Amino acid sequence: MNVQSERLTSLCQELKLHTIAEQYGPIAQEAARKELSFADYLERILKVEAEARQQRSRQMLMRTASFPVLKTIDEYDFHFATGAPQKQIQALASLSFVERHENVVLLGPSGVGKTHLAIALGYLAVQAGIKTRFTTAADLMLQLAAAERQERYAQYLRAAIMSPRLLIIDEVGYLPLTRPQAHQLFQIVTRRYETGSVILTSNLAFGQWDLTFASDTALTAALLDRLLHHAQVITIKGESYRLKDKKKAGLIEVKRVETKAGVGQN
Repeated sequence: MNVQSERLTSLCQELKLHTIAEQYGPIAQEAARKELSFADYLERILKVEAEARQQRSRQMLMRTASFPVLKTIDEYDFHFATGAPQKQIQALASLSFVERHENVVLLGPSGVGKTHLAIALGYLAVQAGIKTRFTTAADLMLQLAAAERQERYAQYLRAAIMSPRLLIIDEVGYLPLTRPQAHQLFQIVTRRYETGSVILTSNLAFGQWDLTFASDTALTAALLDRLLHHAQVITIKGESYRLKDKKKAGLIEVKRVETKAGVGQN
């Protein structure tokens, strides 16, 4: 390395232009070979730096998103999930609901792909440079309790819950919440109201939510009022995708009760 190269490398490091420090030489050789102008060369190296920074940013956002697995909308089986409103779901891929600070609520029985779609929308948001956080309702309560014990509740709430532009809370309703936990979730929805988007999945119809929220009908009504004021609600019907192969193989028996006098199937 000659003296000028050392100076250039030192300046790039001082300005945190790490990719330019690595690539300016090869790009300069290519520019000379193609007889590019100085402006073209400058544009080329700045573009390389910008793309590298975007890639590093997306990688960081993926780590902080905490997705349990990676899912995409293209992988979602709309042919099997016949009750999934395909046009409405695909329209969400534009992420305009995030720009408008709207919420998305995915309702349906277990196995119809609510979590898949929530993660897929979160992944699109990360790729678009939107800070996103995924958690289950149960894990959220555990994390809040741990933060409270460690006397860093406000800090955790600000960094992990309020900071992301898109917060995904999965599996609301699978486990009942205590009254203090119900109030915590209400406060999260309230504080994010019209300031940040929430994607929430649940196996319960709205009329059953008070069972999850400590049978507090007033609190449940207030939470739903804020959650649904600016929200798209998607109800997915159908059987469990995870069990389809076992049913096809006959490992799970689908019971049918045939009786007289108009009694239907179970």
